[in-house]
Amino acid sequence: MKAIDILTHEHLIIERMLNVLSDFALKIEQNKRVKPDQLRTCIDFIKTFADACHHQKEEGILFTEMEANGIPVNGGPIGVMLAEHVMGRNYTKEMAKAVDDYEKGLHGADKRFVENARGYINLLSQHIAKENNILYPMAEHILSGMDDRIVNKFEDIEKALGKGVHEKYESIIRQLEKESAY
Repeated sequence: MKAIDILTHEHLIIERMLNVLSDFALKIEQNKRVKPDQLRTCIDFIKTFADACHHQKEEGILFTEMEANGIPVNGGPIGVMLAEHVMGRNYTKEMAKAVDDYEKGLHGADKRFVENARGYINLLSQHIAKENNILYPMAEHILSGMDDRIVNKFEDIEKALGKGVHEKYESIIRQLEKESAY
């Protein structure tokens, strides 16, 4: 599988999590109780699969290779993607805080969770579209001939996270899809 195909496939998995997160946010808005552990599982997915696995492949490998081949970080699409990764981490951090308060029954925690979840969902939905339609085609063009080396580096990231990380999180997303369905 080509490097961009790997990243695009991961986007599909992340989009499934965005749908689950949206379902949970809607339930909370409708004053239906959602188990804090379900929300924490979503946050773990975001931190581990979306950020430590997927975004690390982009930041540590793809973007670095693109920059080395003439695409500037500052003032270009890579810089925008990096800034959006930071924004996503901030939303995730705020969701985690809100879940702790939600579990304690603190006033407004539900609204804070929903607000940050919706912000994350909107950010990542647009972010993924930009990468799939603009950045990845650009990367394929300038990085042709380097694919095997990039894929090997991707595999190193997955090994560092532990064997079966993809399978684990794909299983988690399947379970959460069942739990979040109306």
